[in-house]
Amino acid sequence: MNVFDKNSETFLYDYLNNNSPTGFEAPGQKIWLNYIKPFVDNWHLDHYGTVYGVVNPEAKFKVVIEAHADEISWFVNYISDQGFIYVIRNGGSDHAIAPSMRVDIHTNNGKIKGVFGWPAIHTRKGKDENLSPTMENIFIDVGAKDKKEVLEMGIHVGCVITFDDQLMAINKNYYAGRALDNRIGGFCIAQVLRMVKTKKNKLPFGLYVVNSVQEEIGLRGAEMIANTIKPNVAIITDVTHDSGTPLVNSKLEGDIKCGEGPVLTYAPAVHNHLLKMIIEVAEKNKIPFQRSAASRSTGTDTDAFAYSNGGIPSALISLPLRYMHTTVEMAHKDDIRNVIELMYQSLLNIMPDTNFKYF
Repeated sequence: MNVFDKNSETFLYDYLNNNSPTGFEAPGQKIWLNYIKPFVDNWHLDHYGTVYGVVNPEAKFKVVIEAHADEISWFVNYISDQGFIYVIRNGGSDHAIAPSMRVDIHTNNGKIKGVFGWPAIHTRKGKDENLSPTMENIFIDVGAKDKKEVLEMGIHVGCVITFDDQLMAINKNYYAGRALDNRIGGFCIAQVLRMVKTKKNKLPFGLYVVNSVQEEIGLRGAEMIANTIKPNVAIITDVTHDSGTPLVNSKLEGDIKCGEGPVLTYAPAVHNHLLKMIIEVAEKNKIPFQRSAASRSTGTDTDAFAYSNGGIPSALISLPLRYMHTTVEMAHKDDIRNVIELMYQSLLNIMPDTNFKYF
């Protein structure tokens, strides 16, 4: 099956180009849900916006595959008398990349365009010659003459702000844009669902395909939905750092490169038996993969599922990503294909009578 055929690639661009910041994921969730509806028996939406589709809802044994839907962003925190807007983070937004970025400020009147301003190089002299962006000095300019005009535009403290950009293809191998962390994961689990439907697989369990909210501020959506579904097994997909680009220390981040396959993580939250099964599936099906290790926590929704409901056997399949939490996050098409294939083949090897206890 071609995971980048015309229909799926149209979905990918629509889904990646929408704005779905943490706590405000509904627009993207609607796009995702409309795409998966033909592949599921039913679907559900929780109070905070997590969406999941179900295949075989009558089955007692439940398997989750999961990604998170939210993207990093900013909140309006202060409006100066001169009409300049100061911000706080909503998730792990990077202040260093903000200056000169175009933004959308989301209001009840629709999107208001603005820019992160920055003093021209000509004006940075003396003690300001090496001026660097900080959370205290970055600001947004919406072309207003004063605070009153900003407020009249519908902008107020608490409005959420996203960078204004679009997904693009680079060369023949890469996609680049904002929010690949982790809506590219939402694309992957949707394609797994499509494969199950297209290939008419009769799964011996209930499959719950989950697109969680609020991962970027502490795995909150996954915590909530794990307690709702109470699955027996969970396989999570997220992104991880490509350490092969300049200025990244591979001794600290691990030796991971785009184009060399999905990344399988060793960590306390990752269940050893489930991880071993996924590795065996990869080797049997000649799916390339890389390995990483996480100290204490994985920092992904894997932790939320693993440590809920008395402990759910969980594993993490990650997509290598360049330039995480920027507007030019890059992922290799081969890695995307192989994440999808590995998740799909792993599902075919899970049986309800599997004993996940260590002894």
